[in-house]
Parts: sequence; C-alpha cells; structure tokens
Amino acid sequence: MAPRSSRGIAPAMLCGLSLFLGFPGLVWVQISVPPQSSPHTEPHPCHTCRGLVDSFNKGLERTIRDNFGGGNTAWEEEKLSKYKDRQQEAPDLFQWLCSDSLKLCCPSGTFGPSCLPCPGGAERPCGGYGHCEGEGTRGGSGHCDCQAGYGGEACGQCGLGYFEAERNASHLVCSACFGPCARCSGPEESHCLQCKKGWALHHLKCVDIDECGTERASCGADQFCVNTEGSYECRDCAKACLGCMGAGPGRCKKCSPGYQQVGSKCLDVDECETAVCPGENQQCENTEGSYRCICADGYKQMEGICVKEQIPESAGFFSEMTEDELVVLQQMFFGVIICALATLAAKGDLVFTAIFIGAVAAMTGYWLSERSDRVLEGFIKGR
Repeated sequence: MAPRSSRGIAPAMLCGLSLFLGFPGLVWVQISVPPQSSPHTEPHPCHTCRGLVDSFNKGLERTIRDNFGGGNTAWEEEKLSKYKDRQQEAPDLFQWLCSDSLKLCCPSGTFGPSCLPCPGGAERPCGGYGHCEGEGTRGGSGHCDCQAGYGGEACGQCGLGYFEAERNASHLVCSACFGPCARCSGPEESHCLQCKKGWALHHLKCVDIDECGTERASCGADQFCVNTEGSYECRDCAKACLGCMGAGPGRCKKCSPGYQQVGSKCLDVDECETAVCPGENQQCENTEGSYRCICADGYKQMEGICVKEQIPESAGFFSEMTEDELVVLQQMFFGVIICALATLAAKGDLVFTAIFIGAVAAMTGYWLSERSDRVLEGFIKGR
C-alpha cells in the first residue's frame, strides 16, 4: 500500500483540533497549560493550543516507542526510516496549527494580533530582565514586568533604590542603594542622590524627617504622635486624658471626667468617698474613672433590688439516702439492738444493759429527728 501523504492529514487534523479548541470550558480545563502570572486569569487560547500539541506529540512518541520494539531489526529500520521521512516532510504542528492556521500564537519574543516585537527586541525581550506581557500570544499589552531592581520601558535601567554596579553592551547589574536612598551612585550612606519619602537629603546623606515636630503629622484629638524612621505613628492617649502630648497620665492636656489633676498627673477620683448609692442594702464600688452600686454582702440582685440571700440548711447524715437504702439500714439497726440486748440479758449484766439501752435511745432519737416520718412509717408497717 502506498504511504499516505502527510499533506492530506493536515486538513483533517486541523478540523479535529479546531473542534477541540472551540469547546468552551470543557476542553480548556482538561489540557495542561503553562502557569499564568495571576491564578484568577483565564489561560490564553494559545497556551491551550500549545498544551494540546504537546500532549499530541507525547502520544506520538509513545506510539513510536511501543510499535518499534518487537525485535525484528531489519523491519524496524525500514518502517522507522519511512516514518522519520514523513515526519520531516510534515510541517511543525505547533507552528502550523496554533500560529498559521488558528492564529492564536506568535513567535517567541513577539505579542499581539500583529505579532509585534516585545520591548527590547524579539531576541531578548525586556532585555532579559523582565517578562513581556502576552509574549508568544495574539493578546497582551507587550508591557515589560521587570525583575526587582530593574526598570524602564525595556528593563534597561536600574529601578528605584538601585544603582548600576556593572554595565556593558549586553549586560546590566543593578545593586541596592543604602536603605533610605531612592537614587544613589554607590552602596554607601554618603552616596545618596535622592531620598525616599520621609527622608531629607543633607550632604549626600538621607536624614529622617521628624513629622511629629512639623505639620506633616495628622493624628486624632485623643492621640499623640510618635516619630519612626521615614514615617510616624498615631497612638491613643491614656484613658485619664482629654488630649495629650505623649503616653501616660502625666502627659495629659486636660483630665477626663472621673479624674482630677494631682500634681502633674490625672488620677482617678474615688466617688465612693462622696457618692451614696440610693438603693437599700447597696454599697459603692469605685472603678477607673467612675463607680458602681452593688449589693452589700449577704444580699443579691433580684428584679432591680437587693434581697437577702437564703442560706440553705446543712444536709443531715441520712438526707441523701433513698427510701430503699433507709429501710435496709433500719432493719440492720434494730436487728443489732435485739441481738445485743439478748446477749447482755443472758449474762445477767444489768449495768451494761442499761448503758447500752441509753446509747441506743440517743442514736434512735437522732435518727428519728432526721427522718422521723419515714422511719416511723416504715416501722409501723413492719419494714
């Protein structure tokens, strides 16, 4: 059979792959695409097309590897050489499909509908120190996103806070200036040419501006200013102050209600020395800057008034026992008494008998006082 021309395969392949690329959503998420600069940005169709071509080529390589490994060397050489000849005749799939046919992609170093060169040239977009937005696609602005330390339209200059440490026709090295310097001629503190915000240039050095001592600071009425390197902070005044010049009750402009001036500080007023709580059985409790009325000891708040707390009665020895436990204990108790009385009477020891009876009577009286109703009821019923 005569080998099929690769040129005849191209239109069919274009049709099939075009259908793939035309499906919204489904095909795009199934094909592996290069990572984008923003995780929320939809991948450009060019990246999807490239991923599809890469998957196709990998499958083709796997097919070659699987079909040309049977051990018939002469047959493999003949078939493989024919296959390679066909591959050489066929156009580059990515170029043919993604760039020429579907017009989704551009050559490397170019961007946009007309595939214009990126800033810095197609051979070295953005000077090699940045990323050209939309490079290799028919979209994007072509704007250079420069690496840290580099700037300019094509990333061919040093950025803010950096200086040229080395430069030649094809190479640029930018190094960091001394901390507060925005522009500089070298890395030292005395090499500053321009200062960052919050600093002032003085004899080629950047000196911190004290915003708190100027009108640059803007803090609230109950705040005070604290200078920091290159900036300032607004912090809250102490609770005792109405306006302040610094931290603590000794820097107040005026004292807050509930405080009074004592020497150079605003201190809490103890209202309980003069204020009397109007409610019955109430007492005053001083708080920071104020006071409150609470119930006196032994009283509790109930429906807006202070009422005396009811002290619960102490639990008796038998108060926690159940009815069944009490019946068993009752039977054991009287059984022991009868046995003891019989033993003493048999011995004729009337003195110990009288003492024992007295002790039993005392214990019985305590028991009956605790649970008299239940004991008597059980005893009468013959429990």
